[in-house]
Amino acid sequence: MKTLLRRHPLPHVFALCLFAATLAHPCLAADPADSGGHNLLSPGEKSAGWRLLWDGATTTGWRTPKSDSFPTNLWRIRDGELTVLASGNPLAGAGGDIITTERYANFELTADFKTSAGCNSGIKIFVQPNLNQTTGKPATGNNGATLGLEYQILDDERHPDAKLGHDGDRKLGALYDLLPPGPNKHVNPVGEWNHLRIVSRGRHVEHWLNGEKILDYDRGSEAFRQAVAASKFSKVPGFGGWEDGHILLQEHGSEVSFRDLKIRILPAE
Repeated sequence: MKTLLRRHPLPHVFALCLFAATLAHPCLAADPADSGGHNLLSPGEKSAGWRLLWDGATTTGWRTPKSDSFPTNLWRIRDGELTVLASGNPLAGAGGDIITTERYANFELTADFKTSAGCNSGIKIFVQPNLNQTTGKPATGNNGATLGLEYQILDDERHPDAKLGHDGDRKLGALYDLLPPGPNKHVNPVGEWNHLRIVSRGRHVEHWLNGEKILDYDRGSEAFRQAVAASKFSKVPGFGGWEDGHILLQEHGSEVSFRDLKIRILPAE
């Protein structure tokens, strides 16, 4: 903390506030100067309407699905990377997922991600944080499910999910448990950064990986409805047809890191 205060002289009162926030989230303390040139926007990106979905240093703009606060466990911000640490139990929810405070419908999203050995994680869009799975409507109280359309992030070689599902629809880049990525997928090795891109405009969605489009689909199309009917989401009324939703980074027991999360709003079709 002393180093942070020397680098960034602050008024006394604000310094105390920053110190208190660091105590509340000790693993989230970060210095924007340590981002390594990432989590920045070029003049061209700014003029094209891009903005940072994560600022590279704080928890601003993110919360848990069922509260206004950020998780106090497992999530770490360091050197311009947003990392969820391994808990060893994908069902425990020890750290918990995080979602954007804003909702989105028509957008282009890009991000770098880095997996660990045996990693299982994902980025979800159109996330409904408190959904009744019987009616498909918002749940009363705070007991509903958190559902969305997931861009699967997986170590295909080591995680058993890669061999489950239908025709590879649980492998990296898939629309999880619904549609598989194409054969042109190029994945950098575990421990190296990969770059994803998700485009959502109207009902059309595209998955990109390392500069190649690996999947596209239309929400609500016959092919999409058939995929839902054959999936674990078959009993959720209207699954995937929502008008908008949050963006979610998943905590699923494995370590995975993110950086350069950027988004721009697109005109609707």
